[in-house]
Amino acid sequence: MQTVNIHEAKSQLSRLIEAAVNGEEVVIAKAGTPVVRLVSVEQKPKLRLGLMKGKIKIADDFDAPLADEVLATFEGR
Repeated sequence: MQTVNIHEAKSQLSRLIEAAVNGEEVVIAKAGTPVVRLVSVEQKPKLRLGLMKGKIKIADDFDAPLADEVLATFEGR
């Protein structure tokens, strides 16, 4: 954990942000007293389209009407 005073934080903000992005916790202090903590925002994993291409098959009749017996099960008949 790195602690810097406000004046230093103002003059070295880019470096401190980079440290936070790399997982380091940065504490900014006022007159030696910690007041805020600079941490990286959690990044969501990027969506990778086509990852399962060729591994999943959708039947040709996927959206065909259900048989009466199956439909009755869902409708409670």
